[in-house]
Amino acid sequence: MNIGEAAAQSGLPAKTIRYYEDISLIAPRRDANGYRDFTDSDVHKLGFLSRARALGFTIEHCRALLGLWEDQSRASADVKRIAAEHLAVIESKIADLCQMRDTLDHLMHNCHGDDRPDCPIINELANRE
Repeated sequence: MNIGEAAAQSGLPAKTIRYYEDISLIAPRRDANGYRDFTDSDVHKLGFLSRARALGFTIEHCRALLGLWEDQSRASADVKRIAAEHLAVIESKIADLCQMRDTLDHLMHNCHGDDRPDCPIINELANRE
């Protein structure tokens, strides 16, 4: 199938599929005329990559996970290690976002939001400490 059909079946834009080919995540066959020829297996890999990216895995993690998926002798511990690393990153980002939310919430509650120039939000942003 051509790239348009692969895009439709995988739910990925053709541009993303080309990028994945450029970085060697996938390697579709080429017809004699040079056009990509995607197999059902290629489309399945694209779906795998789409779901992994939707969970926020990095390209390198996707590469490792794809390699493990294709390795029938893989150890599930290797897959779990990658997922655990990624979960730790997500949890750290959530903690950072919660701290940002709490700080902004505090500043907003202390800002009168009136015609006076005094504003704790501006004061905090201008604070260099």
